[in-house]
Amino acid sequence: MLDKFEIKVLRISGLLIVVFLFAYCMLPAKRRWVTECIPYDKAYTEPRVTKIDAKTYQVFAVAQMWSFEPASITVPPGSEVDFYVTSKDVVHGFNIAERNVNMMAVYGGISKTTVKFPEPGVYKITCHEYCGTGHQNMQAEIIVDFPKP
Repeated sequence: MLDKFEIKVLRISGLLIVVFLFAYCMLPAKRRWVTECIPYDKAYTEPRVTKIDAKTYQVFAVAQMWSFEPASITVPPGSEVDFYVTSKDVVHGFNIAERNVNMMAVYGGISKTTVKFPEPGVYKITCHEYCGTGHQNMQAEIIVDFPKP
């Protein structure tokens, strides 16, 4: 026969298993926040901004000592931007603090994430991985502003 303490431990363990299974089942719904790693292709190493439609853009960002290319990206408010990030040399970081974006730019790899910019403003991109003596100057910006006529 089980005593009271053993029954209590079994109930708590069962509850934790149920909570874990619930969280595990909900993961696919939240998976869009996870950075994707896609197979390497040289097409991603050319820095550019591509407009897909009125509110969708693709940014192919390349990190190298000690800069990001493109260094300035302009999109209208309400835009959804797909970032494809790679590196030409060492490991770099790609951090947009105001939008909760934190990716690694690794030579030979492509990181991808999608970000929405609902409000006008200037969003700073910084390197958060130490990459050498010019690391502190490695910045870029995303300008979210209404298009000029």
